Amino acid sequence: MEQSQINELGDELYAALANCRTISPLTSRGFEITVEDAYHIQQRMLSRRLEKGEKVVGKKIGVTSKAVMNMLGVHRPDFGYLLDGMVYNEGESIPMDKLIQPKAEGEIAFLLKKDLLGPGVTAADVLAATEGVMACFEIVDSRIQDWKIKIQDTVADNASCGVFVLGDKLVPIDQVDLALCGMVLEKNGEIVVTGAGAATMGHPVNAMVWLANTLGSLGIALKAGDIVLSGAMGAMVPVVKGDSLRVTIGGIGGCSVKFV
Repeated sequence: MEQSQINELGDELYAALANCRTISPLTSRGFEITVEDAYHIQQRMLSRRLEKGEKVVGKKIGVTSKAVMNMLGVHRPDFGYLLDGMVYNEGESIPMDKLIQPKAEGEIAFLLKKDLLGPGVTAADVLAATEGVMACFEIVDSRIQDWKIKIQDTVADNASCGVFVLGDKLVPIDQVDLALCGMVLEKNGEIVVTGAGAATMGHPVNAMVWLANTLGSLGIALKAGDIVLSGAMGAMVPVVKGDSLRVTIGGIGGCSVKFV
C-alpha cells in the first residue's frame, strides 16, 4: 500500500477511537490489505495517540484461544500496544462513554524485569525475564462496525485493544503452574466463562515466546518494566453499563471491574 493510504486509514481509525464511533471494515473497501500493511496502519494510529501525550507501557497478544478464534473467525495471533491511558486498577469503574462495543476477557498479565529481544527467545528466556504474573481483564473494543473483522482489520485497529484492568497481586512465576491454573469469570455474580492457562496457545509462556520472536523479527524488543497481556483464557464476554465482573485465576488471584 502507498504510505498516503496507510496514513489515511490510520487517521480514520484514530478518529473513530477519539469520537467513540465505528467505521466500515478496512477489508471491505475494495483494495488489498496485507497483514504487514495492517501493522503499518496500526503504527500510524499509535503515533496519533503518542502525539497526544500517551506513553507505551507494554504489549498485548490477541486471538490466542480457540474460543476467541472461533468467535471472531480469525485464526492466527496478533499483537498490539498498551498505553498508559488504557490502564485501570483493581476495583476501579470504567465509564462506558469511553468505549464503543466492549467485551471482557480474563487473562494473565506478565510484568517483565529484563529485556527480551528475538528471534531465538525460548520459554526459559521468558521465565527468566519475568518479575511475576497478575490476574487481569482486557476490555477489547473494536472500532470496526459490528466486530466484522478479518485479521487485517483487528491488527490495524491495535489488535482491538480498548482498556485493561490489573489485579493488585503480583505472584512470582515459579509459584504457579501457568498451563493448569483455572480461570473463572463471573458477571453480575454468575459464572459465565471458565478456562485454563492451556487455552492460551497451549501455555501462556508460548504466547510470550511468539510475541518476543515476532517483535524481534521487526527489530522491536520487549523491555524491562513492560506489562504484557498474554491472551484470553476463555471466551469474550459482552458488557453493558451497570455490569460488574470478577475474574479469579487459580494460584494467581483475582481482578474486579465495574462498568458505569
